Amino acid sequence: MNIAAALTTATEKLHAAGIAEPRREASSLLEFVLRQNSAYLIAHSDDQLAANQKMIFDACVRRRAKREPLQYITGRTEFWRLEFELTPDVLIPRPETEILVEAAILFLQSSDNPRFCEIGVGSGCIAVSILHSVKNSTAIASDVSAAALQIAARNAVKHGIDERLNLRQADLFEGIDERFDLIVSNPPYVPDDDIDGLQPEVRDFEPRSALAGGADGLDIVRLVVGDSSQVLCPGGVLLVEIGHDQAKRVAKFFDKDVWQEVEFLRDLQNIDRVVLASLK
Repeated sequence: MNIAAALTTATEKLHAAGIAEPRREASSLLEFVLRQNSAYLIAHSDDQLAANQKMIFDACVRRRAKREPLQYITGRTEFWRLEFELTPDVLIPRPETEILVEAAILFLQSSDNPRFCEIGVGSGCIAVSILHSVKNSTAIASDVSAAALQIAARNAVKHGIDERLNLRQADLFEGIDERFDLIVSNPPYVPDDDIDGLQPEVRDFEPRSALAGGADGLDIVRLVVGDSSQVLCPGGVLLVEIGHDQAKRVAKFFDKDVWQEVEFLRDLQNIDRVVLASLK
């Protein structure tokens, strides 16, 4: 079977499985198997696939047809123009999380030796992206998951920032007694009862612990906001990603005697996506 026929067959299978962009995803899977780019697939559409290539490609298509995320099949994703290793032990980074990263970079760039903390590091995409962009920064990042910390460590090495990132297995701020210019977090914020209604790729494959945030989705957000004032320097900033309808409730978590400013950064859908708060 040649490349063109393999793509056509795979596209049909993915379309039947309800995949939104079956042709694009079929191409991405074949690029992964062949270790080539989309231009190669077009230029070599008549080339025959070797038997082992077709076998691996067919297996990847079957996995995707069962709604396993493309990123877990390939073991990688792009975020902040960097490539990150992924496994089902960590959440797949979303484009809207880049809003948090951009805000963090803008804030830290004005400091001589900025130091920040990330709560719930996961794959490391946030901390690594910030450290990669702000060359004089250092960070501590925590996560309760040992498996997640291993992935974050590999991503830190991959992008050459591992000597500036201290990874710790801890629950939130447990064991952290330093002060920071910035705290960042993309905590679980999906209400528990909403998990079953998520698309299969999320509901069935991504780690529930990185999604479920309690009855109203804000259990961890409350804790992060409540504890962060104890580890921020005066004038320090807290950045937390939140759900699409949570801004009004989250705004009430901030004591006006402790925080001098609270604002919300919007995503491309004009949704309040990241809370930015400055400590007095």
